[in-house]
Amino acid sequence: MGTGPGRAVLLTAVLGSGMALLDSTVVTVALPHIGRDFGVGLAALQWTVNAYMLTLAGLILLGGSLGDRYGRRRIFLLGVIWFALASLACGLAPGAGVLIAARALQGVGGALLTPGSLALLQSVFRAEDRAPAVGAWSGLGGVAAAVGPFVGGWLVDGPGWRWVFLINLPVAAVCVLVARRCVPETRDPAAGGRFDVLGAALGALALGAVTYALIAAPGRGASPAVLGPAVAGVLLGVAFVVVERRRPNPMLPLEIFRARTFTAVNVVTLFVYAAFSGFFFLAVLQLQIVAGWSALAAGTALLPTTVLMLLLSARSGRVAERIGARLPLTVGPLLCAGGLLLMTRAGSGAVYWRDVLPALVVLGLGMAVLVAPLTATVLASVDVSRAGLASGINNAAARAAGLVAVAALPLAAGMGEDAQRDPAAFDAAFTRAMVLCAGALVAGSVLAWTTVRDRRRRSCHPECAYHCGVSSPPLDPGET
Repeated sequence: MGTGPGRAVLLTAVLGSGMALLDSTVVTVALPHIGRDFGVGLAALQWTVNAYMLTLAGLILLGGSLGDRYGRRRIFLLGVIWFALASLACGLAPGAGVLIAARALQGVGGALLTPGSLALLQSVFRAEDRAPAVGAWSGLGGVAAAVGPFVGGWLVDGPGWRWVFLINLPVAAVCVLVARRCVPETRDPAAGGRFDVLGAALGALALGAVTYALIAAPGRGASPAVLGPAVAGVLLGVAFVVVERRRPNPMLPLEIFRARTFTAVNVVTLFVYAAFSGFFFLAVLQLQIVAGWSALAAGTALLPTTVLMLLLSARSGRVAERIGARLPLTVGPLLCAGGLLLMTRAGSGAVYWRDVLPALVVLGLGMAVLVAPLTATVLASVDVSRAGLASGINNAAARAAGLVAVAALPLAAGMGEDAQRDPAAFDAAFTRAMVLCAGALVAGSVLAWTTVRDRRRRSCHPECAYHCGVSSPPLDPGET
């Protein structure tokens, strides 16, 4: 962590993953302007977000496997370049259809670069520096996600919403330059066999069908156009599990879930990232549609979470390394739930210092406590050689949770197709949505407390604690 090469590797990982995270949140601020410019309703705005999340969640496991086999730096760089070109297409889109298609291509690039960024840290840094490195990566990556609304608001109110995509081009250029010069190549020597293209296709189609049904339901109700894709999505999901269980080289090796901690933390990830995605999708819309703030004001309002993540995430990773992950994974979601409930005060005539800032401070503290230990625990629960796969699974869980949340939350909260044109109706639905998101966070907290177990080393006998190593090797701290 303290060397020049170490800082270069960390910078590369943060720039790549941060670009993808930034783009997943920066677009939210631009949605009202995109809707007005293209004359589309809430469903098209949901697809502007979910087209990206769909391909990202569906292909991210394949991206992790590609990195393990062909080189994590190589696949990471391919993803960065792909992402930049798709961003250019988004910035030049003449209509909503082209924009949604380009967003789907962006997700493909994100699926290549996101697992590679974390796998670089796990495979390059020495063991004692991995937790601080992951903590710094999580904190700075969380900053990129949280600062997205601010950057988006500044761009939307300034040069225009298209620049929320075009800004990715210079960031990608810097990332490629640093990675080519400073980041060593790593791969899993045991990786081999054929790629599971069928599994990737089934997973993406299952998510796509369920997402389509959830987004179409408010406008079409329980019609065949909704029920058909919903049933198809469930059947495709079952087929995905069956295929992955029978293939010799599956994209998702189900035996990895035999590790109790790995499985538990990924389920916690589903709960907490569903809540985070729902919040960031709706909060900026709430501040613009109901409170009447500008895009810049709405984006700037979320900066306290950015500052707290920046200041505390790396420390949180180090603390969790000493005390274990169970307590941070329990307390963090509860703090976040409290922040989301406080955010229900941000209605018409909301005053920032009274109605918005307290909620964001509590939310930011909870995210700082939670994010770094969550990521570090996932990676620590598997062998280093499977870092790319573990990172891909955890990222897929987070993105799939966000995808379903953005599609399902407006439906569950009672938002109609034209909800963004009725401030009173949107405000009432936003309150219901925040309660649902807080409930998901509480469920994640309870699950973490009941399933995550910290590994504690046994203490040595005082007479055996030190050894000169002349007649035999020093005792391991866990031996007696």
